[in-house]
Amino acid sequence: MPFPARLKSGEFIAMTAMMFATIAFSVDAMLPALPEIGAELTPDALNKAQLIISSFILGMGMGTMITGPLSDAFGRRPVIFSGAALYIVASIVAAFADSLELMLIARVFQGFGAAAPRVVGLAIVRDLYEGRDMARITSFIMMIFTLLPALAPTLGAFVIALGSWRLIFGLFVVFSVVSITWFGTRQRETLLPERRRPLQLSLLVEAITEVFSHRIVTVSIFVQALIFGCLFMMLTSTQQVFDIYFDEGEHFHLWFGFIALMAGASSLLNAKLVGRLGMRVLIRFSLNVQVAVSAVMLVMYGLGLWPAWAAFPAFILWQITVFGMLGLTVGNLNALAMVPLGHIAGMAASVIGATATVLSLLIAVPVGLAFDGTPIPLGIGLLSAVAVARVLFFLMPREEA
Repeated sequence: MPFPARLKSGEFIAMTAMMFATIAFSVDAMLPALPEIGAELTPDALNKAQLIISSFILGMGMGTMITGPLSDAFGRRPVIFSGAALYIVASIVAAFADSLELMLIARVFQGFGAAAPRVVGLAIVRDLYEGRDMARITSFIMMIFTLLPALAPTLGAFVIALGSWRLIFGLFVVFSVVSITWFGTRQRETLLPERRRPLQLSLLVEAITEVFSHRIVTVSIFVQALIFGCLFMMLTSTQQVFDIYFDEGEHFHLWFGFIALMAGASSLLNAKLVGRLGMRVLIRFSLNVQVAVSAVMLVMYGLGLWPAWAAFPAFILWQITVFGMLGLTVGNLNALAMVPLGHIAGMAASVIGATATVLSLLIAVPVGLAFDGTPIPLGIGLLSAVAVARVLFFLMPREEA
């Protein structure tokens, strides 16, 4: 099939969203399996099962730094294909892991491979769009990115019911093969040879220096790190909160799917409003709302003020607002940051994504490991992170965007 001159926006959004969803699918489908994996691979320290999530994110952060420069040097398509191959091999290794250590190593490499569709996909969006158009396209991508993995925990639970959590990694392989085949047969190369940057250390240092020379980019990176930190705090703690605090572990996958579907509406709302209100207004609104919600939740759970009938619905609402915050912030923050960096889109996407991801882990992992059977550590972590993000966003300059 010949490559079209340019994909229609609907197909481009759906295809790119599916590649982005490799990451969310690889995280969310594992959540219902954590108790079984912990019981089998680390029975003496069940809380370490959370590291299966954070190790994947660590690999993704490391891969994010590499894939952008590679795509700037060799083109977008070869890097995406290579990342998919690594992801598939690592998934197979993880499926047969007989120790937590081997599982964590495989998950790091799996995350490393999954970084390619995420980072290079964003660079492709920047190759084709910019400014508010990029924010609008990214919002639609994020909406589908949210909706597809809403089914992931249910699929994971279904696979576990069939026989073993190890079969979940087979789903990852199938998902990757389908998405990369779609990309390979429909999307042409978007970075022409004359626009490529040789893979030289001096040029990489120059590009990194340029990225951090823009205050708007630096602030965006730290705000994204704090927002992703909120997401990862919730992801690493949520299954245990459902299971231990609310005794809802059996229905976790259903509730999580509902939460993801509700949160996905925020990306659609952002796509509808960003052209009219602008990116900054929506980011500011979302951060303000989350500061207020997290403060209320921390006080109510910390002091035990929720009536018995309200505690669980309140936690569901809280999760929806945390996940929904991503749809109203991350795409807009990326679009703001990429305005002065279009000529080094791949490298810029790598530096922004890698730095934000690694920093978010430093924020989120201690909160997850501090789980004490209540939502209180989660509340302290979330409120602290989003409050700092709000202060930093106030410091973001306007003259560059």
